[in-house]
Amino acid sequence: MKKKIGYILLCTALLAFAAAIIIYPERYVNCCFTGFAMWAECVMPSLFPFMIITLIFIKTGIAEKASLPLKKVTAKFNMPPAASACFLMSVCSGYPAGSRILTEFYDGGAINQTDCEKLSYLCSTSGPLFIIGSVGYKMFGDKLTGIKILAAHIVAIAVTSLIISLLSKKSCKQASAPQKKYGNILYDTFYSAIISVALAGGFIAFFYVVAQFCSDFDLFFPLRKFLSLFMDENSASAFCKGLIEATTGCRVLAEKSDKLNIALAGALITFGGVSIILQQLCYLVKAGVKPLKFISVKALQAAICFVLLLIIA
Repeated sequence: MKKKIGYILLCTALLAFAAAIIIYPERYVNCCFTGFAMWAECVMPSLFPFMIITLIFIKTGIAEKASLPLKKVTAKFNMPPAASACFLMSVCSGYPAGSRILTEFYDGGAINQTDCEKLSYLCSTSGPLFIIGSVGYKMFGDKLTGIKILAAHIVAIAVTSLIISLLSKKSCKQASAPQKKYGNILYDTFYSAIISVALAGGFIAFFYVVAQFCSDFDLFFPLRKFLSLFMDENSASAFCKGLIEATTGCRVLAEKSDKLNIALAGALITFGGVSIILQQLCYLVKAGVKPLKFISVKALQAAICFVLLLIIA
């Protein structure tokens, strides 16, 4: 019965969304184009090169070998040897590369399902090029602001993930020996990277339109009114939009670069919004990661990032 009700609500929402696009094509078609333009300007340049680099490291086995010196350190946190390499590549690349990297290790047998769930929280990060370049420099007009957001973002994610891993049971099931993959590594790498980056663009454009639709019909009204008790209407509206598509919310928040808006932008980037979370779950669900738990941890990390930025911003 719950599933049936869920399907009915989903179908109703999608039909209403489709009807709005048909009735107001001049608004939502242009909105979709803007979403793709934002992806091309802010996300693709920072994601694609690092996606190529990280996939080459993984497919050639360099990443796994590079993580071996920190094997004893990661073991103290109940994490597999590959944790350090996965985290470093995730931080350099940004969403959703970390989740893509984990599935590569999981498919190759370097980590098991339990390890993948632990690392899913640690490797769910945005990248420095996006936070410092796109958000800090381009949106807020201050590179230092981007550096502060990046620092709070990394600390919130790393500390939360390590504590969760320490409190969880150590995996009894060892990962199988990685299977050697032969073939055209360069072709496989570029093909995989292009598909992943294009997928990210599709998510961003679609949910950019969804965020605008929700704003036009004031579907955020209850949450916006509640948030308005603590901030101005524009910031509350921007934050609500960001819960759907984070980049959109950050762009509007940057119109007023005070401490609160910087903290809100950091929280949105850390949480990711519906768009980024679904991008990650496209990869993580295949490895057995539970969506509800993953979303809950992301919300906790976002709250910690928000508090840190209120202190340091």
